[in-house]
Amino acid sequence: MPDNTTAELACHLRFPLPLSDHARKMQKEDEADDTICLDESFFVNRDYDLTTFTFGSHVLNLFCLRSASRQLVWPGAVLLNDYLTKNAEILEGHSVIELGSGVGITGILCGRFCQKVVLTDHNEEVLEIMKKNIELHLSSEPSSCALTAEKLEWGNSVQISEILQKHPEGFDLVLGADI
Repeated sequence: MPDNTTAELACHLRFPLPLSDHARKMQKEDEADDTICLDESFFVNRDYDLTTFTFGSHVLNLFCLRSASRQLVWPGAVLLNDYLTKNAEILEGHSVIELGSGVGITGILCGRFCQKVVLTDHNEEVLEIMKKNIELHLSSEPSSCALTAEKLEWGNSVQISEILQKHPEGFDLVLGADI
């Protein structure tokens, strides 16, 4: 599970019990035994709800969690989507890269107007749900727009270079809500 970009998930459990001197000495010797490694399912909730969002005449169905900060739709994204729906001509036929896309609500909406949209985020769990939402959108609604998801940690020159190598023509617009 851990790799060079993911910190090992661990939980240290300590129970304050009255101990004898001998037990206290044994506890110090066995301190390494207090670390329990837990897999990511302990920390990541993948019980996504299909949620419907409406922006003007555009209806989007997305998987998201209402309780996890990185897997919900922030108010800034709703405001940006309202603006983009009312001003769709600024998107028509253009290419867009969205920074901090989260579940993908803005990028997927842009896919209805743009020729290409690259959605980005730095978190693996968020990228997972974003990709599920792209798949859901493409399976329910044929689109001529190329929608893709890419990992991007701000300031990571390697990831920026990889995105630019895949998209050497660049992007007409850079979007971001709540970033």
